[in-house]
This record gives sequence, structure tokens and C-alpha cells, in this order.
Amino acid sequence: MLVLGGRPANRATTTPLGWHLNELRAAGTRSGVDVCFADYESIVARVDRAGASSNVMGEAPDTGHRCGWPLDQFDGILTRTMPPGSMEQILFRLAVLHDEYGCRAKSDNAASIVNPPAAIELAIDKYATLARVARMGIATPATGIAQSRAEAMELFHQFGGDVVVKPIFGGEGRGVMRIQDPELAWTTFSTLQQLGAVLYVQQFVAPGGRDLRLLVIGPHVHAIRRTCPDGFRTNVRAGGTAEAVELCDHWRDLACRVCSEFGLTLAAIDLLETTAGNDYRLVEVNAIPGWKSAQRTISVCLAEQIVSVLKDNIL
Repeated sequence: MLVLGGRPANRATTTPLGWHLNELRAAGTRSGVDVCFADYESIVARVDRAGASSNVMGEAPDTGHRCGWPLDQFDGILTRTMPPGSMEQILFRLAVLHDEYGCRAKSDNAASIVNPPAAIELAIDKYATLARVARMGIATPATGIAQSRAEAMELFHQFGGDVVVKPIFGGEGRGVMRIQDPELAWTTFSTLQQLGAVLYVQQFVAPGGRDLRLLVIGPHVHAIRRTCPDGFRTNVRAGGTAEAVELCDHWRDLACRVCSEFGLTLAAIDLLETTAGNDYRLVEVNAIPGWKSAQRTISVCLAEQIVSVLKDNIL
């Protein structure tokens, strides 16, 4: 099994893989699965009369030495976080995944890539995500996407002067801010416009600081409530805390519907809690979720579930 991407940018010499990949390596060892690791930056492709082929450089599970492998030699591929890059680099990496996925689909083995590139592309785009789930009849926060400061200011006023501004790509609460002041909104939108950013403006959902994460690992769905008493962001990295809660049939059905629609096997679906109590708004779908904070609240080993699901998906 290949784990592609996900290694921390600042790799400590003692833990170069980071927490998540170490968990997957240990789970693979316990399950009798050889787990190899490679970076997206190591992908090399070739096209000639023999066809197209793609290789990665990574660490062998038995020796830890770096070596090269064809992507098609792996029984399963788990896609993890892709590092930043130029538009050409990102599109090339995705093109390689699309080609590998297409080859496996022809042999009815597409499920051996978790998650597939089309599903990642859909989920990573916050606008595309909300547009898709809204068409499914799932409640979302009122959201506007603009390309100019003037249009973004109109959205700010339409949403009552209390909005959350986010990058259309990204996660873990990075670059997210709540704006209630018109002057700050003007300054923020001006800066984002100068940077060539799309202006993603979302109406603030009270009370803030409370959400529900549905972590989906194949047939398994875990519900985790995240809270942050001192702010509106619930990400644990932003100061939030997490606790496991009982999963109801409604949440399970919602999670399964979304994953089926998006083509996801592994996902985290985030629902904002409203002041109405048992009323939620879907705000994000994460195709490459972390599970470190969830693991602290759940007794079963989530990495083992991930490895097991990938094994089951392999023909």
C-alpha cells in the first residue's frame, strides 16, 4: 500500500513521517500490510510508444531506504495532503492520479485509490462543495462568492454585517476570520482583491464555537463534537476541544449521502450548530481529514480502520 503525501513540511529527524503517517505504518504492521510512503514532489511520469507510466520515490517499509516504484505496482493508494506548488505542479500531480485512477477503473479496481482525484478536487473547493450539497437539499450557511471588493461589501451588508471570510481552498482554520466592522471588511476585501483571491463571504452562524464533525472511514461513521468557548473556530489547532458523541441515524444517513455523491471513502463532514439546538448547517467536506484529535476521544484505532477499508477495497 502506498501513502502518497501527508508528511510534515518541517520534518523532525526523530519523527520524519509525522503523527498520522506513523499511525498508518503501525496499523499496517499490525494488519500484515506493507505501507510505503512517497511525496507528491517525487512523482515522475513518462510517455512513449509503450504508453504512459508514473513512478514515485519513497521509503521501503522493510529497510527505510529510498527507492523508486511504479504507481501501478501498489495494490492500494491512500492520498494524503498535497503540499503547495505552482498551478502547473498541482495540475500535473492531479493528472497523474487521474491517469492511474482511469487505468484501475478499466479493470474494475478504481476503489483501490482512496480518495480518487475527482473527489479531492470537488471537496477541496468550498464553493463547489456547498453548491453540490445545497442541490442535494442539505442546509448550508448563506454564502456569497465574489471577485471584487465592491461585490464582497454588498454581501457583507446583505448578511447583516457579521460574516466569516475564508480562503476558497485550505483547511484547519487557516486564513479564516470573522468580520463585523465595515472598515475592516473594506480593508480585508481590498487586500484579497489585490492578491487575486476569490472573496468567499459566509454569514456568521450563531452561536459560534460549536460544530459536529462526522468522520467517515468506509462503512464506519464517528461523531465528534468540537467546541471553543473563546472563539468561533472549533479546530483543535485553533484552541478547540473534541469529544465523541452518540451517532444518530440522521447524521449517519447524511454522511453516507454526501460521501456517495462526492465519491469519497474517507471524509470529514463539518456541521455548524445553530442556536435552534438540534439544527445544523453543513459548512465543509474534507477529503483528506486528520484524525488525531478524534483518536483521543475514540477507543478503536482509526488508522487500523483506514488500512482495513483500503484492504477491503482491493480486488
